[in-house]
Amino acid sequence: MPNMREIRERIASIQQILKITNAMYLMSSSKLKKARKSLDSTEPYFYKLQETIESVLEHTPHTKQLFFDRRSDIPEDKRKKGYIVITADKGLCGSYNHNILKYAEQTLNETADLSNCYLFVMGQVGRMYFQRRSRNENKASVDSEFLYTTQNPTLYRAMEIAELVIEKFKARELDEVYLLYTDMVTSNVQETRTLRLLPFERRHFGKAADGTIKKLPKASFSPSPEEVMDYLIPQYAKGIIYGAMVEAFCCEQQSRMTAMDAATTSAKDMIKDLSLMYNRARQAAITQEITEVCGGANGLKED
Repeated sequence: MPNMREIRERIASIQQILKITNAMYLMSSSKLKKARKSLDSTEPYFYKLQETIESVLEHTPHTKQLFFDRRSDIPEDKRKKGYIVITADKGLCGSYNHNILKYAEQTLNETADLSNCYLFVMGQVGRMYFQRRSRNENKASVDSEFLYTTQNPTLYRAMEIAELVIEKFKARELDEVYLLYTDMVTSNVQETRTLRLLPFERRHFGKAADGTIKKLPKASFSPSPEEVMDYLIPQYAKGIIYGAMVEAFCCEQQSRMTAMDAATTSAKDMIKDLSLMYNRARQAAITQEITEVCGGANGLKED
């Protein structure tokens, strides 16, 4: 059994860790509420954008638009696919990073030719993981200049990412772009998802009750429908990326809250066990001292 000094040092050390885990829990809770509030305040704008795009497509169903080009002339195994993978910058968030990295690996393994896959990884954890994998094995290439943090998502950061992938899509460097992120279904349920960002599909806008695309009488636009869509689609793509960034950030904070709460509970249990051990050691020391005193006193009497 360790002595009382060692037990006191261990208790003091665990108490310091307890303060850290409790502080991290409170910080994650605050960041989660702030991110949710920011997303709720911007969602109406992007919903309105979606309605506007829907209206344009309803009145001009035959408008040719680059962002809806499926490039059916390119075989499936030759298509260049880009994946925006959203991970965390830090650990201590339970299985959050493990789940999204495992999901991304499974998604990539379903691709016939990994040489046509390009990864745009957000978050230091995922970036380091895929860069290490790409050096050691024949894996999908990782964009080394795509250095974006996942902390405190902003619309400006989402706009930069949207402009980057759109430019690559226009230049035919990418034929398809996907978002891989973690969605918060409920506070206790998280789900990894794949969302296709480019090309867009007309069926995503303006569905009728029977699932068909609504078509209204053709209308005139000033400027042309193509110019209107050239402005609206990048803005809508920015909204999709921003929403995925916020959802992933909220999942990270929720996972960290759960992990820190479990760590705090474990620390309290350890302190309780060590306190009991300390009391036993203290009682044993007192009993030993009493025994020694009594033995000494009896020895003096015999002399």
